[in-house]
Amino acid sequence: MAHRARIKLLFCVFLGLIFFSCAEKDSRAFPDYLQVRLKADPTTLDPARVVDVTGARIAAKLYNGLIAFDERLTPVPDIAEAWTVSGDGLTYTFRLKKGVRFFTGREVRAADFKYSFERVLNPETRSPRTWVLSRIKGAREFMAGKSNAVSGIRVKGDYALEIELKRAFAPFIRFLGLTTAYVVPKEEVLKWGSDFPFHGSGTGPFVLEVWHHNQFVALRANDHYFAEGPKIKGLCYRIIPEDFTALVAFEKGDIDILPEVIFSEYERYAGDPKWKALIERSPGLNTYYLGLNCQKKPFDDVRVRKALNFAVDRKKMLMTIMGGRGIIAAGPVPPLLRSFSAEQKYSYDPQKARQLLKQAGYPNGFSMKIYQTADIENLNLCQAVQGFLKAVNVRADIVQLEWSTFLEAVTRGEAPSFWLSWWADYPDAENFLYPLFHSSNHGPGGNRSLFSDPLADALLTRAVRTMDEKKRTGLYERIEQRIVDQAPWVFFWHKSACAVRQPWVRGFSVTPIPVMEKWHGLRLSR
Repeated sequence: MAHRARIKLLFCVFLGLIFFSCAEKDSRAFPDYLQVRLKADPTTLDPARVVDVTGARIAAKLYNGLIAFDERLTPVPDIAEAWTVSGDGLTYTFRLKKGVRFFTGREVRAADFKYSFERVLNPETRSPRTWVLSRIKGAREFMAGKSNAVSGIRVKGDYALEIELKRAFAPFIRFLGLTTAYVVPKEEVLKWGSDFPFHGSGTGPFVLEVWHHNQFVALRANDHYFAEGPKIKGLCYRIIPEDFTALVAFEKGDIDILPEVIFSEYERYAGDPKWKALIERSPGLNTYYLGLNCQKKPFDDVRVRKALNFAVDRKKMLMTIMGGRGIIAAGPVPPLLRSFSAEQKYSYDPQKARQLLKQAGYPNGFSMKIYQTADIENLNLCQAVQGFLKAVNVRADIVQLEWSTFLEAVTRGEAPSFWLSWWADYPDAENFLYPLFHSSNHGPGGNRSLFSDPLADALLTRAVRTMDEKKRTGLYERIEQRIVDQAPWVFFWHKSACAVRQPWVRGFSVTPIPVMEKWHGLRLSR
């Protein structure tokens, strides 16, 4: 079996090298560009339609929005020079910078943002992320065809834009830093139609030079960028689906950056004196968890849910299976988004787990199923969980499903427990609380554990309407404490992002979210 597996692996690498050599011929026109590996072709580079991480990374270099995020994930000016928010949290007034230009040379005006936002909300655009702007007053009516414009988006001159919400929503300012809220020129959208993603004129530090599907995406430096401009001539994203082919290309020096170090190779790079100092890390804006269906027995009993949290040695799993790539979770909110303290409530204590199971009426344990996607890393993790649960007489069977089938089973509430992760859409603690635990979001809304708690619901509703940052932070702390105490999940860890670079790449760092990846100060010294 091992011999066959090796032959299969070598065959895959051989095919990948053939593919890579073909793609190499087309990308030789960019020898002076930074070479970056991508695992898959972006689905689109139209910011109104981008939903994947790959598309967001590239779009962030081509476009800009009203705001951006600094290293602390705080909203800072981008094309907006400054903004104010009314006392009731309903009206945002933005003053735009002068002299910001699209790649065509035309200056960006407030009317361009109004057009761009209404384009996202227009059903003809088929944007999958209308939720980013749907809280604006009049957005629902516009989307339903009941009005010709969004009443809450008002142009107050060439450089002033006013946005009024239907009701206060404190995280809204962070929504405006997402790719969906990037500005595009109307005339270019109309000119290119469905081909706009291949010709789109943005305002970013790089300009799209050419995109050959499933081969490469080349960007050249924007010499007229309104902020700090790139220090490199350009960059070429190589589409290399096969991991081992990418590793070979990287170690030959043909690739300058691997944005993700694959699971199976991390320990080798981390232990190699040649590479370990060239690994760049960033705390992850994610949370990994074992979801427990709170409406199915035995997980409708909080004592059982707590027992499972005590039964699993998360630290051992993180250090062995994950190679230490992460931080043990004290709750659902990643440390980067938590400006409040969080106590580690569940340590590894199998005796405590057995006591809780006995109190709940399961002195001899019980049988359960863990649903997971068919992936080797997930299988390794779930098998480890299976072993820890067996030690407290909980017999867990693993059910592996293809992703869409898995998601459907979990969303419908068919899975008694399931292994999942949640990644930030926007950098706010609310993103790890309201979608995942408010009862209005059961199933497809994000609350897949079908958790319902009136106190948590009331606090969540209050928090999102609280504009005072200090008060809102206090509410988030209470909410997370309540959720951890009710234990709808077994809380595992926040996985760190890891990339590896060549020694001649300077100024590279891994960002917590793709929209921060502008690469202004990145240099090549080869």
